[in-house]
Amino acid sequence: MENILVAGANGTTGKKIVNLLESSQYFNPIAMVRKETQKKQFEDKGIKTVLADLEKEVSHTTKGIDKIIFAAGSGGKKVKEVDQEGAKKLIDAAKKDNIKKFVMLSSMGADHPEKTKDLKEYLGAKQNADVYLRKSNIPYSIVRPGALTDEKGTGKIKLDKKLNTSGEISRTDVAQTLVHVLHDPAFVNDTFEILEGETLIGKAIPN
Repeated sequence: MENILVAGANGTTGKKIVNLLESSQYFNPIAMVRKETQKKQFEDKGIKTVLADLEKEVSHTTKGIDKIIFAAGSGGKKVKEVDQEGAKKLIDAAKKDNIKKFVMLSSMGADHPEKTKDLKEYLGAKQNADVYLRKSNIPYSIVRPGALTDEKGTGKIKLDKKLNTSGEISRTDVAQTLVHVLHDPAFVNDTFEILEGETLIGKAIPN
């Protein structure tokens, strides 16, 4: 089984990712959390944790790790420090330890942040992190969902390199997509957008 570091494991989407990995026959999750008090909820279920703050030192987090899912976010408060520079620091650590794949949870609109007023800073930070990952020479997949909802997942998505429309998708379906993309052949060195749709996630993503 491959060891998967989940950055942002304590977030709403991150917790879903960790649970999916924990029930997988292929992957073993390591939950990266920022506070000591956040460790217990995972360790009670037998899930390993690593303590790290994306605003500080993270080079220790990638030891013994095979692949990474970056699902961390600042919630709009520290987009440059966390969404951009934090991601860059983890990419640097991943490169040093020869991580086999880095799956980035990005956002629709990150290719043209200047087109929005409200989310310009956030999408700009996401864009910079995505560009940094592409240039890192680490095998990567960049997943760009539409607006995230807490609705029940359907297990179905709409997926394309560019969807040319806005929309929503449940965090559950985003989490499932990110876990599917961990498989080696799936969208290596590729960027794609997802929304709620009619295609089963397993069919939309080749394994």
